[in-house]
Amino acid sequence: MREMIISELSQSLHAIARGFAHFLPRLIVMLMFAFVGWVIAYVVKAVLRSILRLIKFDKLSENAGASQLLTKAALPSATEMLSRFVFWVTWLGFILLGVRVLGILGLQEQIARFFIFLPRLIIAMFIMFFGLLAASFFSRAALLAAVNANVPSPRILSLALRSMIIVLVLSIVFEELGLA
Repeated sequence: MREMIISELSQSLHAIARGFAHFLPRLIVMLMFAFVGWVIAYVVKAVLRSILRLIKFDKLSENAGASQLLTKAALPSATEMLSRFVFWVTWLGFILLGVRVLGILGLQEQIARFFIFLPRLIIAMFIMFFGLLAASFFSRAALLAAVNANVPSPRILSLALRSMIIVLVLSIVFEELGLA
């Protein structure tokens, strides 16, 4: 009986050791993917930031009114936001490819779902950004028009219009994300 227990325990330990021996090289490859991905993402971020500064993207976003929206939200400049976003998406892509190397089946399915969802997320972010810009623009336009027309409570009218546009934009974003 004792020999049988020792035999079963040693077989279990050998199976765990074999599993770890098969998993360790995959883990090392995943870590290499993550490191190489970080380097590539950093280079892409630096190049994109240089290009955006060269074409004066911050000035363009300031003229469009996006800079005011970003400063109100206590966010960095448009150039910095876009370059950081590209960095994180690039690095996350490499990390997810590295995780795929691990060969965990359920995890691979979730990664595939994420890559299918990613374009919808990017589109929803653009819709949200431009929707908030439109809400700000139309709110200011309504405020100016109401003040010039001597309408009572022009700020309330402006705030109501802004709120309605934001609710509309949020419903479009949720619909795009499949959360509606």
